[in-house]
Amino acid sequence: MRLISTLFGKMGEWSKKYANLPDRYIDRITERVYWKPPPGKPQFLPRKIVSRKKLHFSIHRPWTTSFSIENWFKKRREYIPIEPIKDWSFFRGDRVEVLTGPDKGKQGIVQDIIQERNWIIVQGLNTKAIIRGKKNDFPGVCLRVEQPLLVTRDVQLVDPFDLKGTFIEWRYTEEGKRVRVSSRTGRIIPIPISSKETVDYKSPELYIEQPKDTIESNVKELTFEGKLKTFEMDIMDKMGIKENRKPKKYYWY
Repeated sequence: MRLISTLFGKMGEWSKKYANLPDRYIDRITERVYWKPPPGKPQFLPRKIVSRKKLHFSIHRPWTTSFSIENWFKKRREYIPIEPIKDWSFFRGDRVEVLTGPDKGKQGIVQDIIQERNWIIVQGLNTKAIIRGKKNDFPGVCLRVEQPLLVTRDVQLVDPFDLKGTFIEWRYTEEGKRVRVSSRTGRIIPIPISSKETVDYKSPELYIEQPKDTIESNVKELTFEGKLKTFEMDIMDKMGIKENRKPKKYYWY
C-alpha cells in the first residue's frame, strides 16, 4: 500500500507537460501550511509546512482552484485501485477508438491526459450535460463536458494504416529508436508532434524568441570559473589589493 501511494502520490510526467509548470511549483501548491507556536512562547509563530500525502486527483489539475477545494477539506474517500502502467502509450494528439458507453465505436483525438488515474479525455466524446448559470428567472446554459476514459479498458489506439483499433507493443528499430508498433499489422504508430505542445508554444523548434527573452548564446556563455578561493580573496585579486596585515596568534584548547 505504501509503494502504491508513493507511485501515485505525485503527478505523472505527461499530465503536467502541457501546463509547462516547474515541479517545485506543483509540489508547493499541493502542500498545506500550518502555523503553530512553540511551547511556552506564544509570541513566535514559525511556519511549519506539512505535505498532504493523500491527494485526490480528478479532472481538475493541481494548479486550479477546484483542485484546492477538493483536497482542502478532509473527506473520507473510498480507496480507488489503480493499475500501474510501466510504459505510457497514449499521448496528446493520438487518435483513439472508444470501446464502451454510448459513443462505442467512435474515434476521436486525445485532448488531455490524467496519468495519475490512468485517464484520458477525448475531444467531443463521452460527454456529460452540465447546466451553468441557472437562476430563478433564467433556465441556464447547457454545456457538453468531456468525461475521462480509462486507458486499460475504455479506449484503443487507432492504426493509421487501416483506421481501426489495435493493441500496441513497444519495440526498438534498427537505429535504436523506441517506437509503438501495431500488434495486428506490425506497422509503426508514430507519436504525434502535438504531444510536445505546451500552453506557451506549439513546438520547441517553431518557437520564436521575443525581445524580453534571454538569448540562447547568453545562456550558454560560461561566466563563472571555479577557484579554490573565498569570495573575499577573489575580490582582492581582481581589485589588486594585497594583504599586508599579520594575523594575530590564537590557540585552540
